[in-house]
Amino acid sequence: MIFMGISWKAVNLLAGCFCAIACTKYLSINTTATAADTVVLRYGLLAESVSLAELQKAAELGDFPGGFELYGRRLSTQQRRFLVNTLKMPLSLNVVTINRLLNTQIGTTILNDFSTAVVRKDKAGVQAIRAGLVLGSTAPEGLSLLSFIAAYPSQRLEINLPQTFKLARNFNTAFWRTQQFMLAIAPQLNQQSLQVSLPFDPSQPGTAQVQVLKLNWNDPQRNRNIPVDIYSSTAATADKPIIVYSHGLGSVRTDLHYLAEHLASHGYVFVAVEHPGSNQTNIDSGLQGKNKLLKPQEFLDRPKDISFALDQLTKINQTANNPLAGKLATDNVMMLGYSFGGGTTLALAGGELQFDKLKQRCKNNLAVLSLGEAAQCVAQDLPENSYQLRDARIKQAIALNPTSSLMFGDTGLTKVQVPTMILASSADKTTPALTEQIVGFQKIPAPKWLVGILGGTHLSVKDPSATLDQAGQANTPFSGGEIVGEQAADVRKFVKVIVLAMAAQQTPEAQKYSVFLTPNYAIAASTQAFPFRLITEIPSEALNVVNEYVKK
Repeated sequence: MIFMGISWKAVNLLAGCFCAIACTKYLSINTTATAADTVVLRYGLLAESVSLAELQKAAELGDFPGGFELYGRRLSTQQRRFLVNTLKMPLSLNVVTINRLLNTQIGTTILNDFSTAVVRKDKAGVQAIRAGLVLGSTAPEGLSLLSFIAAYPSQRLEINLPQTFKLARNFNTAFWRTQQFMLAIAPQLNQQSLQVSLPFDPSQPGTAQVQVLKLNWNDPQRNRNIPVDIYSSTAATADKPIIVYSHGLGSVRTDLHYLAEHLASHGYVFVAVEHPGSNQTNIDSGLQGKNKLLKPQEFLDRPKDISFALDQLTKINQTANNPLAGKLATDNVMMLGYSFGGGTTLALAGGELQFDKLKQRCKNNLAVLSLGEAAQCVAQDLPENSYQLRDARIKQAIALNPTSSLMFGDTGLTKVQVPTMILASSADKTTPALTEQIVGFQKIPAPKWLVGILGGTHLSVKDPSATLDQAGQANTPFSGGEIVGEQAADVRKFVKVIVLAMAAQQTPEAQKYSVFLTPNYAIAASTQAFPFRLITEIPSEALNVVNEYVKK
């Protein structure tokens, strides 16, 4: 599997702090009586003590001195090089940023995970790590691997070295840069909810009773069978846009069932389209060796599925005696997509698929790709370098945790032609927020909205019925550790509000719902587990984080 060949170069910043936690002390930091002046590295039955002076010397020389059995026999040259390089690596996280991060749900998860690498006879591992991080970040140079060890509240620090390497693989540069970005757009993270005057609660269901029509359409030109679920109610009218949904890779059309029912109860027609070349059935068959997991043509067929569905809806709207006749605004569509479907959505909104740089990237750097990037690399076998698949009937777009980093090249997203909302979750491993959403958001023309969910994971927005398989899943660098089901109820509630408010912008009720698309509302709606943020322009401090990452 290409995903298992994670590059050590990508494992740095705070994750590196715990992968080289035993190798830390900033040269300008003086140790105190409470600092860990002895570090014990444990590798199975083998344990070896290292003094801070020896670690300092290793950092200066660029290698560990002779005589260390652990370094000489058990660690590979690559691992030793990584540890030494990490010794000298500063982390651009000051005490304010660290405090904010550790007070979020993702911060708590990080502390709990990293505490598994610290061997203690008591249960104070999490508190000790927190103290080391906070105190270490008060150093003049800010937090570093070395300042952390100097501030760790114990004279002895014992490390389970194999566990630290395992943890390091779960975090990469994009992950930590994402945390920096999210905190930079949330300067008042710990303040109490703002007082916002709200006319009503859009998270509550509408009064109309919802009904679901299940259809199976066939596109003869492409010999493609397309299942569709249409959610509607008697409150549906032609003055409201149709909402068309594109699911993620290996998923199904029902994975946002809760959202479909919510919108339909408020009088919207929600059309969930299933893509036969990239749904769960296709992926399951691919895993059995019956077909390819994903064909390059799917990048073109998915947008065509949506356009074909709109053609069929136009026919329904003109069919006498059909309950939906005259109620479908087929020329006023809000496109909604999740994950790989978010990329489909951006293409239909005008984003141009550009594959020239994708082909170079995917050929040379497969080992460091995320799952989202790896899926996009399938497009390298398409014959052309660019494709324009916009459907002019789409007037708005919402992309939840979309893929976009490679498939739109440098300028493809500058050609998006409709108001667009991008949702990004800070703990998303599958489509990391910084690379897949935030960098691309900066390129999309206004009007646009970026929604940040601190502590959210890739699957947090999905219907609980679609995430039952996550119970007991191993927490790996590319999957697992998902916050779903009841734990993510706050996320789904917020999604119901912002999607409904966005849809309403194409109706006479636009002004009534506009308050729910403001930064103040996002802060007011935040919960202890999930701080929410909404911006329409990236502030300078946060933009610096983006630019620094792009330059690297």
